[in-house]
Amino acid sequence: MSVSIVQYFGEQTNKCGYCSGTNCSKSHGMHAYRLACEDYQDLIDRGWRRCGNYCYKPQNDKTCCPCYTIKCDALEFKLSKSNKRILRRMNKFLRDGKREPNEQAHSPGQPKNGDGDDVDVSGSANESQPQLPDKKPSVLNVEHVEDLVQAHVEQIKTTNTIQVSGDPSASLLANNKIKTLAPNLNPPRKKAKQMRIERRQAKLGVPHEQPQPQPKIQEKTLKDFLSAPKETDKHQLKLRLVNVDGEEFKRTLPQSFELYQKYQIVIHHDPPKNMKAYQEHLQHSPLKHKKIDDLPNVGYGSFHQQYWLDTKLIAVGVIDILPGSVSSVYFFYDPDYSFLSLGTYGSLREIDLVQTLAERVPALKYYYMGFYIHSCPKMRYKGKLSASYLLCPETYVWFPLTDEIRSKLDAKKYQRLNPDATAKDVNEFLNQHLNDVMLLINPQTCINYGRFIQKDDDDVDRDVIIEYSKLVGRVCAQRMLYVNMS
Repeated sequence: MSVSIVQYFGEQTNKCGYCSGTNCSKSHGMHAYRLACEDYQDLIDRGWRRCGNYCYKPQNDKTCCPCYTIKCDALEFKLSKSNKRILRRMNKFLRDGKREPNEQAHSPGQPKNGDGDDVDVSGSANESQPQLPDKKPSVLNVEHVEDLVQAHVEQIKTTNTIQVSGDPSASLLANNKIKTLAPNLNPPRKKAKQMRIERRQAKLGVPHEQPQPQPKIQEKTLKDFLSAPKETDKHQLKLRLVNVDGEEFKRTLPQSFELYQKYQIVIHHDPPKNMKAYQEHLQHSPLKHKKIDDLPNVGYGSFHQQYWLDTKLIAVGVIDILPGSVSSVYFFYDPDYSFLSLGTYGSLREIDLVQTLAERVPALKYYYMGFYIHSCPKMRYKGKLSASYLLCPETYVWFPLTDEIRSKLDAKKYQRLNPDATAKDVNEFLNQHLNDVMLLINPQTCINYGRFIQKDDDDVDRDVIIEYSKLVGRVCAQRMLYVNMS
């Protein structure tokens, strides 16, 4: 049994990494000691995101640069012309080992002359790393607390079990369905010339020829472009998916850290971080690796997808694999290979991973790209993938990212997105649910809020717990453990 254990830090105000404004980035934050993969899936479906063990949720109606959670339906994804050019460029490089003539003078992070559609801003525009709060989380023995919670749940499970059947708000996946437009039931109108010909043929008694259906040209799919390498290829590109707690990750840590430093210096012009900062940002994760029968060699948890060109590590995609999605955390690459548009190429490979996993786990069909920040032009690239959806920050329902929504965001940077003014959050936490929130009041005591206030209400801030519970939603508020220790 994996139990989510979190400590809520409340509202945070920091410098914005997008507009560079001072004290204008508003969010709520919490430290996650442990997160069940199912709980984190529910949290990102409410606008939360993690950086290491720190989880944050932007206050979109107050912050300077509203951040809308964005995802792509990998099974509905279609390649654009730009996507295809990038895939062909990579395949040609692997086959021949040569760069295209107009690539020879291309500098890392700079647009290529005459090829604006292929500018790979995704590799140089990762989301800004949130500033961690000054407050330090309480020190906990996580394994001991998990055992404590399990004993507590066993003791009261007959009265504290969430009944999914009959309670529509208990299942987010059942209620946050994507709204699609009704199909066009009206057949297309014939052209006037064709109608005149048919009328003339009818008068003469000449049967008109029925138009023969044109055979559809089968477009190449993403998997077609990512076909198996040939022995005659000049280079071999191999992808390895390694768990952040596994031995293979530890063995290749020196290479990935060196690559990260090079990326930070050349692409972002930042001073190199030390090993500890790198691990806190991109290795440490509250997600506990969970093996499942349908994905015996993968499972759920946090991973690095490594891109090995022959024997050299040239890129790393940091991802979380969850029950309903693959969530992209970060991506970094060797600037010497910027001509391959590795940022976009990495996104396409991660979509391919989702498509592959969905063959075994049909519900796992979404690719989460983090936040779409329309008010920051360099972060709009995430909206270029087809079949993309934005999360309404008030009702937590998904809507297709259309030109209409873009126009609304042009006019006003914060939008509810859900046009139904009467729609409400189906997973809303109400004060009547407060008694079921689990509290850790000391390293040895786990108790529900309702029982705790009967004994002692001096050491608990009711309003703060309600604020936290509304942000994470009723299901997670009643399932996760809230650390209430000073």
